[in-house]
Amino acid sequence: MKDYKYKIEGLDCANCANLLEESLRKIDLIENVSINFMTERLSFSCSEDDLNNALKQIKKTIKREEPDVIIEEV
Repeated sequence: MKDYKYKIEGLDCANCANLLEESLRKIDLIENVSINFMTERLSFSCSEDDLNNALKQIKKTIKREEPDVIIEEV
């Protein structure tokens, strides 16, 4: 497992961040999901082999839950 950090922009409130974090935790390919609303950071762990598939699922979940939110690599 490797740790990854992404900038997450467009969240309106801390509660939105918590709800999104709960949804992302349901993705089987990733672990240790955390969204810090104040620093606009998404962090998670996954294997390097699964990173592309994990990012696809993360982006799909974000698009469904918070359509205005974007993530980019730090």
